[in-house]
Amino acid sequence: MNTRYAILLLAFFICQLFSLVSQAQPVLPSYNVTWNSQSQHAAGSMPCGGGDIGLNVWVEHGELYVYMAQSGCFDENNALLKPGRLRVKCTPNAFDGKYFKQELKLEEGYIQIDGQNNKLQTTIKVWVDVFRPVIHIDVSGNEAIKTDVSFENWRYTDRVNTRRANFGNSYKFAPQGEVITNKDNIEFKGNNVLFYHRNRTDGSDIFNVTVKQQGLEAVKDKLYNSLANLTFGGMLQGTNLQPAGTYNGKYIDTDFMGWKLQSKKASRQHQITVTLHKAQTPTAEAWLNGLQQAATNTPKQAATAWQQTRNWWKQYWQRSFIYLQPNKPDTASAVWQTGRNYQLFRYMLGCNAFGNSPTKFNGGLFTYDPSLTDTAIHVTPDFCNWGGGIHTAQNQRLVYWPMLKSGDYDVMKPQFDFYLRLLRNAELRSEFYWNHKGACFTEQLENFGLPNAAEYGWKRPADYDKGLEYNAWLEYEWDTVLEFCLMMLETERYTGRDVKEYVPFIESCLRFFNEHYQYLAGKRGRKALDGNNHLIIFPGSAAETYKMAYNPSSTVSALRTVLTRLLELPATYLTDSSRAQWQQMLTRIPPISFRQFGNYTTIAPAQLWERINNTECPQLYPVFPWGIYGVGKPGLDTAINTFKHDTDALKFRSHVGWKQDNIFAARLGLTNEALQLTTQKLKNSGRRFPAFWGPGYDWTPDHNWGGSGMIGLQEMLLQTDGKKIFLCPAWPKEQDVHFKLHAPYNTTVEASVVNGKVQSLIVSPEERKKDVIDMLLAQ
Repeated sequence: MNTRYAILLLAFFICQLFSLVSQAQPVLPSYNVTWNSQSQHAAGSMPCGGGDIGLNVWVEHGELYVYMAQSGCFDENNALLKPGRLRVKCTPNAFDGKYFKQELKLEEGYIQIDGQNNKLQTTIKVWVDVFRPVIHIDVSGNEAIKTDVSFENWRYTDRVNTRRANFGNSYKFAPQGEVITNKDNIEFKGNNVLFYHRNRTDGSDIFNVTVKQQGLEAVKDKLYNSLANLTFGGMLQGTNLQPAGTYNGKYIDTDFMGWKLQSKKASRQHQITVTLHKAQTPTAEAWLNGLQQAATNTPKQAATAWQQTRNWWKQYWQRSFIYLQPNKPDTASAVWQTGRNYQLFRYMLGCNAFGNSPTKFNGGLFTYDPSLTDTAIHVTPDFCNWGGGIHTAQNQRLVYWPMLKSGDYDVMKPQFDFYLRLLRNAELRSEFYWNHKGACFTEQLENFGLPNAAEYGWKRPADYDKGLEYNAWLEYEWDTVLEFCLMMLETERYTGRDVKEYVPFIESCLRFFNEHYQYLAGKRGRKALDGNNHLIIFPGSAAETYKMAYNPSSTVSALRTVLTRLLELPATYLTDSSRAQWQQMLTRIPPISFRQFGNYTTIAPAQLWERINNTECPQLYPVFPWGIYGVGKPGLDTAINTFKHDTDALKFRSHVGWKQDNIFAARLGLTNEALQLTTQKLKNSGRRFPAFWGPGYDWTPDHNWGGSGMIGLQEMLLQTDGKKIFLCPAWPKEQDVHFKLHAPYNTTVEASVVNGKVQSLIVSPEERKKDVIDMLLAQ
């Protein structure tokens, strides 16, 4: 090779590299959401947030409105309460003019609002400090103006919850008497507004009610209580502000009281902050001391925080991305919307990166007045259907699975820590009810680790097993925790990070299945195992759908996959005795069952079952999440038969809510089906903010709707099997895409597909490039 040719070749590759990198930067701003008119009401709000705070931001009749939410603010009834609402009015008011613009600026994670009225121009910047729980509203303009800044709260008085309102707390459809949301403490504090809610300590909270209902008083002192002495709230403050009295009003369906601060004098700049704080403290005074320490917000601190926050969001976007139609966007097409909304939803997930409570599937931190979602529900803005502190694991998992391929491992930590806190409570259930070891996690789980009281059942047969939920949907469904076990294990495989803190948790979950199903077999007869020396998983449950199941395929696959991954950990993670124990259990997992539809062999949901109760498709769980079948793996034809010919799978198929058919299609390499179902999921929601999907089966914005859409899109572009990396295994050749995603073994894959061919491919580390298989070549 001559020198001139080598130089030209090198220059070509450098140009390709810079072309690929440069594409990544200009595309993201094109996904910014921009509105040129004000909103009618809160349903026309835009999300903003950071750290563990979520805001709904909108301008209505020339005034800025902000709903505030913070992860972990659960009251005595385990409702997720909003700290309150902010309202900002400028005088004179540029937002009464003809020019208006509100824009979510993704790259730096904030909202900018511009208004002009004749020559008066005003800009409002709304942002949240990622590293401290502080909300910033910065007002600036070309002329001096005054601001009225109000804190509005509907919990200025005790509120009796109607029957429908209780679906927003843990009593749901079965309140035991009157359920009251206690009033907050709100007052002017100098030139600030102090507000907080402190959970009552009289023993009437839902934790104590649940413990008594489930017969656990004898071990109550050993149980973790997430609600005891919990206090949450904050302080509204700003430069140049002073109290201007209180007022009453009504917004949508809810009466409220407002505490107004007003500018002392007109100025071209106004800095408004709200510092939020939550903690379990012995006294309200101790909580207040913590708030005051956090509420020191000097201009220098704010400037530093702004720079740190911008930098965090910038690196967040550099971790991974998916840009559809990056060169010739058709913004009206479902495909372009799918790419944009993938990024918008990932922004919403990033707003709770550092919360002590995970992002909830049923609205996250971005819910608003419920009648704007369901016209039959006229209750306060705190409402979110399916409860505040209740975790329905089948739904939660879909919020967190996409974070592996997006590289957002830090954002997964709140969900993992949630389970670690509850471990001892789940173990105590097994020890107390059945006298064996292992953590028993139920499907509808309170944030203190016990089954939800309403779903557990208040009207139960006297001799019914107290460890079980007396519930046609949820009985014997306790395998969903294994998905979070696998997520924990996968963070080690993806990053090489030390996951020793999670291993006891994973082992305890596995121990429950090993001991409990031998315990149940021993109660039925003399033998604890079947004739093939396998566990007898009966009664079981294939999701919520195939009930009273015998060896459900979802549970069988879960146990096989989690045990296999656990045993693949480096030798230092397990003792020799533990490794031997889990190797033995792996040999005891029964096989997956099959059934016939005509000439087609398909995966059966279980070996046997008594009834069908819901519309999930657990016969395809061996495909996702358990990865036993898929592209490049044995038995792919059987799994495809299940997708295409199982009459239940066909009947249940949908893109709505938590439905996972788009993921199944992608994992099976079914390009057309994956594209159709994924674009149906991720296209514009029909609401003003395009990623506010729902309510689906749950609530708006539906986070398991968005999460399942993200997973499907990722799986269309990148799948792995051991060291193998399948590039574009279910990607249509006619769709251009530029993406960067994460793969196991500290690997990132960045590729650009144009006109059906991979034009650029960057794999880090470079030696992993040999493991990439371009599936477009096989189409």
